[in-house]
Amino acid sequence: MSAVQTQAEQRPAPRGGLADYFRFAERGTDLRTEVKAGVTTFMVMSYILFLNPNILSNMFGQPGSPEAEAFKAPAAAATALVAGVMSIAMGVVANVPIALAAGLGINALVAFFLVLTLGLTPAGAMGVIVIEGIIVLVLVLVGLREAIMHAVPLSLKRAIAVGIGLFILFIGFFDGGLIAAGEGTPVQFVFPTTPQAGVTLIGLLITIALFVRRVPAALLLSILITTVIAILVRVQPLPSQFVATPSFSTLGQFDLGNVFSVLGPLAAVLTIFSFMLTDFFDTMGTATAISEQAGLTDERGRVPNTGRLLAVDSVAAIAGGAAGISSNTSYIESAAGVAEGGRTGFTSVVVGVLFLAAILLSPLATLVPFAATAPVLIVVGYLMVTLIRDIDFADVEEGLPALFALILMPLTFSITVGIGAGFISYVVIKVVRGKIRDIHPLLWVVAIAFVIYFGQTWINSILPRA
Repeated sequence: MSAVQTQAEQRPAPRGGLADYFRFAERGTDLRTEVKAGVTTFMVMSYILFLNPNILSNMFGQPGSPEAEAFKAPAAAATALVAGVMSIAMGVVANVPIALAAGLGINALVAFFLVLTLGLTPAGAMGVIVIEGIIVLVLVLVGLREAIMHAVPLSLKRAIAVGIGLFILFIGFFDGGLIAAGEGTPVQFVFPTTPQAGVTLIGLLITIALFVRRVPAALLLSILITTVIAILVRVQPLPSQFVATPSFSTLGQFDLGNVFSVLGPLAAVLTIFSFMLTDFFDTMGTATAISEQAGLTDERGRVPNTGRLLAVDSVAAIAGGAAGISSNTSYIESAAGVAEGGRTGFTSVVVGVLFLAAILLSPLATLVPFAATAPVLIVVGYLMVTLIRDIDFADVEEGLPALFALILMPLTFSITVGIGAGFISYVVIKVVRGKIRDIHPLLWVVAIAFVIYFGQTWINSILPRA
């Protein structure tokens, strides 16, 4: 009997349409817990409202240029709009505590690779996102994406969850200013002499104290307390106004043909394929990790309502591209809400409503600094890393691919790279040990796809350009 089932039996079953629809009693939760979890997830994710426009503004010239600055306000409104609508859709359709927003990493690739390196227009770059999102949605509708997700060995699923936990933890330390690029080393610890790093360290101590004392809403309280401290010591400035008139001028700014006219058919297909692969497997890793942490997976590590979850995520990618603000995807930061007790899709609905409110109150949404959310990410990372106890590292066929998957995610700052390394090494080890029959046919397809993905720079360099 699972912990979720035990909690559900001990807690009185709430009555009402809302509780029944989201299955509060079955998952051992209640309305208050779900709202608290949703607020926590939103506060941890709210940084995307200003970070996404900042990253994408590089498509329009040097930072600070009139074109770049003019893009930011409507991009922030569109970021909040799409995140709000798609998070609500995820909660209502799939009933999982996973929120969505513009994907970090993909947005940087859109700005710096598609536009600044390959020479696509900003609208053309968004067209790539729309195309790959449509392809992924088709794969969902025919059942291929879900089939691949179920074909992944349980050890790799757990390794993906652990790797994402390490990734989250690394992001927390990095965004909080406690680690940075080193001199002679990739990263180094930064003694908190700067105000931001000092606030992060204080926030981390507060978060740990509240968490280990099992204070209700510990993570949410730590964010609020640390935000107040950041404002008092002027690490986080107060906005000049709290109500903004939204503009949605980025909506509809995409061009489906630009990538083909600029790169030529073969290079365009390869480029679209690489973005499709990133979207395809980032969500698989996130969904597996969050569902595992929430205790929603079955004995084989399968995620509930997988088809619906993946369908919403695919539509979110299309919506993000069509809105001109890059692919929207399931967020690993949803783990913060799960750590606060979120177990159903109502957590995601709360996140979505707050994102929609942030369209009008965007300065309030951006009031929470990295220094306040970084400590929460560090603790959430710890919670996810505890799943490492269920991986059999003594078995080289399971342990080595798992190690590659979980360690390369934080080292390369990419969930996709970690998953790809795990899949390829799993297939190679099985072949070398003469256990080809143990390899699911879909894993062969995925492993070959990742080989192409890792070699895309070389392949792209030998293809003819238009």
